[in-house]
Amino acid sequence: MSVLGRYIAAALLPFFAVLHLNSCSKGGYIAVTGYAQGGVYSVKLSLDGRQGRVRLTPEEIKSGIDSVIIAVDKSLSGYDKSSLLSRFNAGESIVPDDIFKDIYRISRHYYDETGGCFDVSAAPLFDIWGFGFTSDSLPSPIEVSNVLKNIGMGRLYDTLVLDSSGRTSSSLLLRGTVGRDTSAVAGKPELPELNFNAIAQGYTCDLVAGYLHSIGVDRMLVDIGGEIYCEGLNPSGQRWSIGLDRPEDGNNVPGQNLQGVFRAGPEPCGVVTSGNYRKYYIKDGRKYAHTIDPRTGYPVAHSLLCATVVAENATEADALATYCMVIGFEKSKEFIGSRPDLEACLVYEQDGQMKTWTSDGLGFEER
Repeated sequence: MSVLGRYIAAALLPFFAVLHLNSCSKGGYIAVTGYAQGGVYSVKLSLDGRQGRVRLTPEEIKSGIDSVIIAVDKSLSGYDKSSLLSRFNAGESIVPDDIFKDIYRISRHYYDETGGCFDVSAAPLFDIWGFGFTSDSLPSPIEVSNVLKNIGMGRLYDTLVLDSSGRTSSSLLLRGTVGRDTSAVAGKPELPELNFNAIAQGYTCDLVAGYLHSIGVDRMLVDIGGEIYCEGLNPSGQRWSIGLDRPEDGNNVPGQNLQGVFRAGPEPCGVVTSGNYRKYYIKDGRKYAHTIDPRTGYPVAHSLLCATVVAENATEADALATYCMVIGFEKSKEFIGSRPDLEACLVYEQDGQMKTWTSDGLGFEER
């Protein structure tokens, strides 16, 4: 049984602007909104599915969506001190739930696929730069070096190891001397902490979509903090129309100033943008953005302003948009070109001008 299936059995802002949804009552569509993960969520869905009309009321559907989001927060929130993630990072022995184990497994996959550019064990790096769960900033080179010694999913087991009680802790996840230099762990090293922010919202979109599938919904757009999962057609019978915000510093109102528009669906897909124009600070005339390269320990400094990735699901789109922001424009363009299963829009700076590159199948209309 899937992670979502087990959860339902047990339990039973952003880069995008969604356009042209002024008539959500057409085609049996309803809109459900609420709060999620420090922001808001918006779900548009049709109650008329291929297998018949959805039997639940809008209120019951919203309750189901909220239950999924609450379950994710109880497992993965780095701000809720009682969550499994917070307790794990504090060194406590925990019983990982299906969500924790599943997102850890997925994150390990992308760590390997990206050569360490996507690394959920890099939480201390984000903390010392002021983009994590603390407010520090501008660490010294020595601080960065010390943190780098103690991060990397390569230092963790590929699967969560449980003791006889079914519990796990950070100490049980240390790879130790298996496949690595024993001198690197001499003197009781600090253990990696985890931060799933680079993938959690996309993952939550997919879980919400899974819940909606379970009740018979097959036309939907799920938007959680700007991360999107969509499938089917919109209330007007067209592909979903999605606007990409112009990646200018200070452009903090979604939909107010667009770089362009493209369409997604009817095939299921995730659409996620990662960029450096909303989460940053400036000190001594220099901009420090929230995208940090886990391999170097420093915020990235390249021409890529934002990367939008369209993938089979929102989890993958989220992880790979982060990956693109780490490796920069040229390598991202090469990567997307090597993956016929992906579409992307890359906005970058060249000679002081903002330019756009898109993959052939995206159909992007620049504004």
